[in-house]
Amino acid sequence: MATLPFHETRAEWSRRLALAAEPSPDDARGPRALLLLGEFLWPLEPIKRRLERVAYPKARRPQNIMLLPGFGAHPIRMRWMARRLEEAGHTAKKWGLGYNLGATADRFAKVEKRLMALHEAKGEPITLVGWSLGGVMARELAKKHPDKIAKVVTMGSPFSGSPRANNGWRAYQAIAGHRVDEPEIDTVIGEKPPVETVAFWSPRDGIVAPKSACGKAGERDRAVALRCTHMGFVMSHEAMIALLSELDRP
Repeated sequence: MATLPFHETRAEWSRRLALAAEPSPDDARGPRALLLLGEFLWPLEPIKRRLERVAYPKARRPQNIMLLPGFGAHPIRMRWMARRLEEAGHTAKKWGLGYNLGATADRFAKVEKRLMALHEAKGEPITLVGWSLGGVMARELAKKHPDKIAKVVTMGSPFSGSPRANNGWRAYQAIAGHRVDEPEIDTVIGEKPPVETVAFWSPRDGIVAPKSACGKAGERDRAVALRCTHMGFVMSHEAMIALLSELDRP
């Protein structure tokens, strides 16, 4: 792969840093600082899980699931969840793209191709479970390919209201290279996909504003309130039990 000349690389990073330094609109507020600090305690989640012995139910309706990670996250962050899904009787597949560094047109095209391959291999609609930005991308996949998707479950995903109502939009603009409110794909983010769409949200989320992840009536079919952190959506017993219950819902 050809590399950019130094002056072009410098200009590009200057542009990205300028995007990160943009002022936040007065009507866009992320979770307060205390909740954000709580997100840095995520390494304690595995210890907490060991102290809380939980028996997960077996799946009554085994499904083929694709897991989409959040912004800046690698699929390994969802490995614990994937293992619990498999143990319950579901089939859990990675999205196949490594780190999620933004919903760029190129990345969306690649995850779209991955969905097509899974659908062809399984011969039936796929259930999408997306964490944070992964959930926003899952909703967009469902809008474009409703015949290939059985259900979408978003977890702490900022699909409603201002796309800057979170504590990660500056980092997103610097890394993805475009404004959160100017996506590279043609879409109305809050529009509900034409498949069953369920939103997990939490008042303890330190990254995404609860209202943004919960959504309004008409933007999703149901909203499920949890009490976990943003990281806890993919690491806590509470979120895992809620997900298994949702997957068994007729």
